[in-house]
Amino acid sequence: MSRARRIDTHQHIVPPKYADWMRAKGIRPGGVDLPSWSEQAAVEFMDDRGIGTGILSLSTPGVYFGDAAQARRWAREINEYSADLVRRRPDRFGLFATLTLPDVEGALIEAEYALDTLHADGIVLLANNDGRYLGDPAFEPLLQFLHQRAAVVFIHPGELPAEPVPGIPTFTADFLLDTTRTALSLILSGSMAKFPDIKFILAHAGGFVPYIANRIFLTMFAANTAVPQVESDDPIAGHKAVLKQFYYDIALSAGPAALPSLLEVAEPDHITYGGDFPFAPPAAVAFIDNEFENYPLDESVRANIERGNCETLFPRLKL
Repeated sequence: MSRARRIDTHQHIVPPKYADWMRAKGIRPGGVDLPSWSEQAAVEFMDDRGIGTGILSLSTPGVYFGDAAQARRWAREINEYSADLVRRRPDRFGLFATLTLPDVEGALIEAEYALDTLHADGIVLLANNDGRYLGDPAFEPLLQFLHQRAAVVFIHPGELPAEPVPGIPTFTADFLLDTTRTALSLILSGSMAKFPDIKFILAHAGGFVPYIANRIFLTMFAANTAVPQVESDDPIAGHKAVLKQFYYDIALSAGPAALPSLLEVAEPDHITYGGDFPFAPPAAVAFIDNEFENYPLDESVRANIERGNCETLFPRLKL
């Protein structure tokens, strides 16, 4: 195993009170039981997998269930709980703060508090929020704020705004489609052009984004989507540059089936390590890590995926 003291940008926190709330609602995120979590279990997992720091985020379904005031209370409680953990163990943990979308006003209040008072490392946003994707015009004030702060924004999928297929857990394929939909929403709405200073990390190697890159380019052509001006003989270089704006983590996506597409689309310095603990059990993470460690990569590229690229995103973690 590589011992690069990995930085894990896809590690979840399940605060005890939040877990009680979810279980009382009967929620099974992604179609699976809510996993147990503790600080000790997280540290043991990281020690086993060579992870120096885990950037913690709340997973789907977040905190919004139709009541904005309730969502604001829960977001504040979860962010303060998580920030306290980071304050006690800043070398081992970081924080992507939870917001309240589709409550934009609450999201702006909480984003400012999280970044300025709690010193969060970034923000986590669900791919869709009550059925609305991140390129929705109503979300522009939040994107403008995050652009001004040059924030790191981790995009995590949620449940599709559609009925699940019986017998198929939604994390299997629906999550990947949800991430793909919101990436397209950000591209086709012009948000990637208007807010280029946001550092978006797409979970799970971007869902289907790398695999369907040509379909995305064709859609961008048809929609006359704004693209960066680049010097190249390639007629779609600007379209490719939009996909290269995104960062991509390799959580559950680091094998020989997914990595070639990701490496074709992403900039090598825009790929980060991800484990997906505790929703992915340690044995599953070990299996994916083994595939990654045995995939033929230049060792400098591998080292940057495991740590170097995140040292640029999160300078406080630089060794």
